[in-house]
Amino acid sequence: MTRTNWIAVILFACIFISSFMYTENSSLFINGLGMVIVLSGTLGAIFLSYPAASIGASVRVARNSYTVNPATAKEIVDALIFLSVHSRQKGVLALEDMEDETTITFLKRALAMMVDGYNVDELRDILYTEMYYFKQRRLQHERLFHHAARLAPAFGVAGSVIGLIAMLAGIGDPDVILKTIPIALTSTLYGIVLSNFFLTPIAENIKTKTQQEIMMQKLITDGVIAIRQEQNPVRLITKLESFLTPAARSREQLSFEAIREQVQDMRSSESMEFSEP
Repeated sequence: MTRTNWIAVILFACIFISSFMYTENSSLFINGLGMVIVLSGTLGAIFLSYPAASIGASVRVARNSYTVNPATAKEIVDALIFLSVHSRQKGVLALEDMEDETTITFLKRALAMMVDGYNVDELRDILYTEMYYFKQRRLQHERLFHHAARLAPAFGVAGSVIGLIAMLAGIGDPDVILKTIPIALTSTLYGIVLSNFFLTPIAENIKTKTQQEIMMQKLITDGVIAIRQEQNPVRLITKLESFLTPAARSREQLSFEAIREQVQDMRSSESMEFSEP
């Protein structure tokens, strides 16, 4: 989630909430009992559907999908090019020192396997297997929030039925009717808002982040396999840039010497930054 996304969410959420204030008796939209019915029913059904560990994992994934920004494709391409040049200069075993310099877990694992001597077929099989099960786990988290989004409106209707029954029980008492009508109407409203403004967007955000991460993992897999095959860095650039949008392909076709000079300059500047107090 970028800053623009958060600004837009806050802006339109404020507009949406303020629209209720333009009506008379806006306090009728606030009903604690209706909210309790929707929340307790939805959460109870979720805990009946999934183990507590899976629910906790899904909540953590949802939180990370909004708070953690993964590396961009261009950053990964630059890292793989750097690793390719480093490997051609000092050999594949020299990449062992580079494992701790990356914070990308998938790339770190791929480098570790390459240093350990896995061949190309083994690398491809293991990394694609890891991608498959990563996607399956994410699908389970996404499914949980979609399931909750289907449940919330149903319990909103259940709250409305509870309110209507209570209203019929006190049909001759105006005070009872005034207390129960808000429950009948706001419960459905709460269920719809909870489903469409919170739960469904969370599920869709997990889906979008999963697709982005799968693409990055495919990029890393192709790049690491190319490094293992000792492909020329210039050809590696051409191959990896297919993952980038045309606007991001600003890199000119450089020779191997030019790429090596750029990498050496980058490493020199990084060492100077770390040496500063």
